[in-house]
Amino acid sequence: MKRSFFLAAALTVAAMPAMAHTGIGTGSSMASGFTHPIGGLDHILAMVAVGILAAQQGGKSLWLIPASFVAMMVFGGALGLNGVAVPMVEIGIVGSIIVLGAVIALGRQFPPAAAMVLVGFLAIFHGHAHGTEMPMDASGLAYGLGFVIATALLHGAGVGASLLARKLDKDITPIALRASGSAIAVMGAVLFVL
Repeated sequence: MKRSFFLAAALTVAAMPAMAHTGIGTGSSMASGFTHPIGGLDHILAMVAVGILAAQQGGKSLWLIPASFVAMMVFGGALGLNGVAVPMVEIGIVGSIIVLGAVIALGRQFPPAAAMVLVGFLAIFHGHAHGTEMPMDASGLAYGLGFVIATALLHGAGVGASLLARKLDKDITPIALRASGSAIAVMGAVLFVL
C-alpha cells in the first residue's frame, strides 16, 4: 500500500512544477512558444494527463493519443492566431484537466479512435489559447514549433513516468495511474474554483 501511495504521489508531483502565466518580458521566438505551455499549471496538468492516458491505454495509443492532441492543438492555435472565436476557452482548458483526470481515474480501455477524438477536441482549447496569446512580435512558425515541442515533451513526461512506474511494479501501476488521474481531476476542480 505504501508503494502505491508513493508511486501515485510521484506521478502527481511530476506534473506540479508550474509557474503562472506571468506575462513578464517579451518573446519573439521558438523559446517564447516553448515556455508558454510550461508556464501554467493548467497546461502542464492537461498535457501530462494526455501522456498518462496514452500509457494507460497502451499499444498504438502510446503515440496516437499524443499525436491527436498535438495536431488538433495546432488547429486550435491557427484558429486563435487568425482571430476565430472559440467559446469558453478558459473553461474548456480547466474542463480538459477534470475530464482527462476522470478518464484516467476510471481506468477503462477505450477504442483508440474514441480517445483520439476526446483529446483532439480538448486540444482545440489549449491551442486556441496559445494562438491568441502569441506575442505580436513573434514568428508564427517559430512560436508554434516551440509550443508543439513543449507539448510533446510534456506528453512524453506523462508516458515516461507511467511506463517507468509499470517497470517498477506492474501490479501497482494501474492503481497508481488511477490515483494520479484522481489527483489531476481534483487539481482541475481547484483551478476551476480559483
